[in-house]
Amino acid sequence: MTQLLRCISPIDQSVYAERPLHSPQAIKAALTQAHAAQKEWANVALGERIKVVMAGVEMLGSMNDEVVPELARMMGRPVRFRGEFHGVEERSSYMASIAHRALKSIEIEHSDAFERRILRVPHGLILVIAPWNYPYMTAINSVVPGLIAGNAVCIKHSPQTLLAGERMVHAFVKAGLPEALFQNLYLSHEQSEGLLKERAFDYVNFTGSVDSGAAIEKAAAGTFTPMGLELGGKDPAFVMSDANLETASHTLVDGAIFNSGQSCCGIERIYVESAVYDEFVERCVALVKSYQLGNPLDENTNLGPMAHRRFAAQVRTQTQQALSLGAKALIDTRQFADDGGAYLAPQILVNVNHDMDVMKRESFGPVLGIMKVKDEHEALRLINDSPYGLTASLWTQNPDQATRLGKQIDTGTVFMNRADYLDPALCWTGRKDTGKGGALSEIGFHNLTRPQSFHFKK
Repeated sequence: MTQLLRCISPIDQSVYAERPLHSPQAIKAALTQAHAAQKEWANVALGERIKVVMAGVEMLGSMNDEVVPELARMMGRPVRFRGEFHGVEERSSYMASIAHRALKSIEIEHSDAFERRILRVPHGLILVIAPWNYPYMTAINSVVPGLIAGNAVCIKHSPQTLLAGERMVHAFVKAGLPEALFQNLYLSHEQSEGLLKERAFDYVNFTGSVDSGAAIEKAAAGTFTPMGLELGGKDPAFVMSDANLETASHTLVDGAIFNSGQSCCGIERIYVESAVYDEFVERCVALVKSYQLGNPLDENTNLGPMAHRRFAAQVRTQTQQALSLGAKALIDTRQFADDGGAYLAPQILVNVNHDMDVMKRESFGPVLGIMKVKDEHEALRLINDSPYGLTASLWTQNPDQATRLGKQIDTGTVFMNRADYLDPALCWTGRKDTGKGGALSEIGFHNLTRPQSFHFKK
């Protein structure tokens, strides 16, 4: 009997889509075709590769009116936010614009005696394992520069966003990309791990949980397959006494609640200097109370269900544990259409501390702990008291102070007066359990290629 992957819609728990797993024979054929197509693609001029790939991005954008409600049904993001294409286009365009510079060879010597240079050459076949929370934007970070750099790409999406890979591949092939060069695979965890053990891919990019990242590394152990891993996060913010509280509260609440808190770099914990603590908390509470939880297909809804009931259950468990240890909830959840399942009311917790999971372990949901601190030294200690290290958000009018503090923070990105944003010109990377490698920027191109040195004696 053929095993099926199923997407259970968080809207009503119905089966929204299902697809059969690829058979071993189909997988072998796909990989063989991809390797052959990559050899030809790598010989296509860089300018032409950019043109074809960007046509694929444009074609994907033309499908946005279909993609937006499809995403709402698959993972619950409200349609009023119009999907992910703005970010997809921003990241893709930037990476295309720097490709010639990022992939340019380093010329060491060109003389009558020697030619010496370092080339950037494609890995070959890349596997992109994409998450459900931003299935297009996260995948595009590797798909577009990977293809531009001359690689072939296989993409595997989460069952929660089962149709996203199909959409992407269809758009790029329709725009003129060779069909075998970019393929969507329906794989089980066991199939994926088996392929990694066989070194079926020349590079792997994975975005997801720490446990899954560890399983991927374990499966690939001994194969020396290079990989980029973006895993968990518990991103902090530090609001200093000179911060603009109106801007800080709006940005940080949005960073915590948008996408039902299901953002890789979403704000999950905030430390506030005592002088401005009460006012900041008051502003945050007022903002959270203004959200409307409901069906994501309704244009008035700005907070949809979490992608799955089990994700919401984890957030409820964290919240209850915090309350049992003395935390105080500031939001009356009865004002929201919280059904005890995927529809989860947002919450702000105070009187929190680092004995509580809600301040130490990833929540990935619309719950926010706010903690009073006496000074920057206490804030720095708490910010770094985490197994994760993706981003940190500093709120102050003093860039010198932000720079000084930022150098002491164990994260891949430090923001000042901003949060929950990915700048394609900067390297997207993490520390500790958040993973390894880096996407976007010139460094992203370097990770999606390998150096090859030419040393010619004449």
